[in-house]
Amino acid sequence: MLKKGTKLYSILKFKCPECNEGDFFVSHPYNLKQSGKIYEKCKVCGCDNNPEPGFYYGAMYVSYGIGVAVFVSVFLIIYLTVPEPTPTLYITAIISLMVVFAPLLYALSKIIWINMFKSFKK
Repeated sequence: MLKKGTKLYSILKFKCPECNEGDFFVSHPYNLKQSGKIYEKCKVCGCDNNPEPGFYYGAMYVSYGIGVAVFVSVFLIIYLTVPEPTPTLYITAIISLMVVFAPLLYALSKIIWINMFKSFKK
């Protein structure tokens, strides 16, 4: 399932979408000074990671979808596990998780977006 050459491998390991070997991001998503910075070209295969100006604006839609999935998941977990949840609990839990996971969601949205347009090449 998580074999080299798959889009899932590229997404979860933050690797180049074409060779699955070179790093896609300059640093880890939680290194806030360089969060979201990508290599312009892959260090291994030379793949252009920034195909055109404004390419990653579309990643906002992916980020929105991931955010909604997190929102719904947290809501359901609280609803099913807490006997009498208050609106404050929902709001606090959802906002806290979204703040904590914001750098990771940002990175995931960018890598998912480019994997929608580029495929593995041997």
